[in-house]
Parts: sequence; C-alpha cells; structure tokens
Amino acid sequence: MKPMRTTGAVLALKGHPRSSADLLAKLLPGDLKRLETPMHDGAFELTEEERIARIAHHFGEIMHTLGLDLSDDSLKDTPQRVAKMYVREVFGGLDPAKRPSPTLFDNTYAYSGMLVETDIRVHSFCEHHFVPIIGKASVAYHSSGKVIGLSKLNRIVHYFAARPQVQERLTEQIAAELKRVLRTEDVAVLIEAEHMCVKLRGVKDDDSLTTTVHYGGRFEQESVRNEFLTYIRRR
Repeated sequence: MKPMRTTGAVLALKGHPRSSADLLAKLLPGDLKRLETPMHDGAFELTEEERIARIAHHFGEIMHTLGLDLSDDSLKDTPQRVAKMYVREVFGGLDPAKRPSPTLFDNTYAYSGMLVETDIRVHSFCEHHFVPIIGKASVAYHSSGKVIGLSKLNRIVHYFAARPQVQERLTEQIAAELKRVLRTEDVAVLIEAEHMCVKLRGVKDDDSLTTTVHYGGRFEQESVRNEFLTYIRRR
C-alpha cells in the first residue's frame, strides 16, 4: 500500500480550546484538517471530573444491560475505574493541553547523519471497536540545524497513540508533528502493530501484523529510505 503524504504540519495548541471548532481553526487550511481526530463541537466543555462521572454512568448502564450485577464486590467500582482509565490514561491524547512541547537545541556538533529511534512503544485503541492496538514505532529525521531531546520523540508518539485511532492516521499525525517540531520535511515514520479487533473478533487471526509508513523530504529518495530500513532490520 502506498503511504499517504502530507505537505505541511499541524500547528501546536496551547490551553483548552472552547470547542473542537476552535481547535480546527488553529490548523493550517486544506488537507491537514483531515489529520485531526474527529471531535464534536462540545468536546472540551466538560471538566475532567465531569467527563469521568458521565462515562462511569453510561458504562454502568452497559454492564447492567449485559446482565452483570453491579452490587457485586468485584464489579461495583468497575464503571468508575474504566472512566478514569479512559479520561486520564488511554485516551489522554485527546486533550490538547497534554500535547508535548519539545525544546530544540542547536546542532552545534554539526551532526549531518540520520537520527533513528526504533522500538518506541505504541499502545492505542481501534476507533472502530475500542479494543487495543499494540505495536512499535520507528522514527527518523535529518537535522535542519536543530536537534530534539530523544525522549520527546517517544512522547510525541505516545501522545497521538493515546486516543481512538486508525493506524494510518496515527502514522500521519506523528509525521506531521515531527515536521512541525523539527522544522524539516526530512522525516520518516514506520509503525508495526497488532490489532485486537483482528485477533479477538471477526476473522480471529493471531499472526497478522499491520505496517504503515510515511516518508517525507529526503526519505523519498530510495537510498535514504533504504538506509532507514537497514537500521530497523538490525534491531
């Protein structure tokens, strides 16, 4: 499958937008808007505690509808636990206030090679069935005169993974953010992941692995792309 491309980058957001319309207004026009996770206009009107309370109520209704006894000692706190997990952990990447704000440093050591970081944890959730996507990401860039702290590459991947996702969009969101932060088009992103919606339901295929990739700038050249893939194969 030919990877999708972007020609620009998503702008950083500071603070809490009042609505997702405000969020989209801060993005560059054109096809970059398609990279944002779909959010309704009231997405950021509730406080964190209000979201937790509402999700806990509705999840309790789901459990009750399934026939579970919520008075049972093992089940009674499950709705609250799930709600806290959704809001504060596994879907924390929906909150623009949690978007990483990496600091760049001058490339005073004149490093001109490719920087590659492999095996970055990817824990996300399929937006179609709300079951886990588990895998690893490898990212690379050529410096435009600035370098980034290595842990910030991990944080960018983790932020965009912490939301309901499809792997194709996740790959493109990470690539666009790296381009924005690093001020370069010379970025590569490769994700390999297992989808529980394939493993646990439907076809129930235990061995399939999904790979998505984005090559930008110099990485569109075959020799540069092959160098990147060589480093990944060595791990």
